[in-house]
Amino acid sequence: MPARVQVTVTVNGEQRRFECEPQQTLLDALRDELQLTGTKEGCATGDCGACSVMLDGRLVDSCLVLAVEAQGKKVETIEGMARGDELHPLQRHILEQNGAQCGICTPGFLIAARALLERNPDPTETEVRYWLAGNLCRCTGYDKIIRSVLAAAKELRGA
Repeated sequence: MPARVQVTVTVNGEQRRFECEPQQTLLDALRDELQLTGTKEGCATGDCGACSVMLDGRLVDSCLVLAVEAQGKKVETIEGMARGDELHPLQRHILEQNGAQCGICTPGFLIAARALLERNPDPTETEVRYWLAGNLCRCTGYDKIIRSVLAAAKELRGA
């Protein structure tokens, strides 16, 4: 049995340390070692986007990243999106537009949408659809999610 490895990362602005197996994914380390269960496993093959997180400012599928690869890096998960009791506008608009049903895909969509809006605060509907194409939803049909992202973008721009 391989020795466990100690990893230090900054998760949602807080430095965290954990031990993991060398082959353990970042997704599993977040959920099992750090008890951050907001990030979901949908497919474990990088095809659905449910496990999306930001790793050093880059949108990644955490099921495809080894936890040891996150050593010394910055990880942003869904748990870091709200500020206390104040939801991020994306979260609020997803709720208001009924863009979440079963909830498995929702954290990944929110992280991906935030990454888009940080890069492009005024996306077109086509740009939102293109950016979120790596995130799959089996419940909502996407339109409510897209409308939520566009409404949040408008709010964040102050329009």
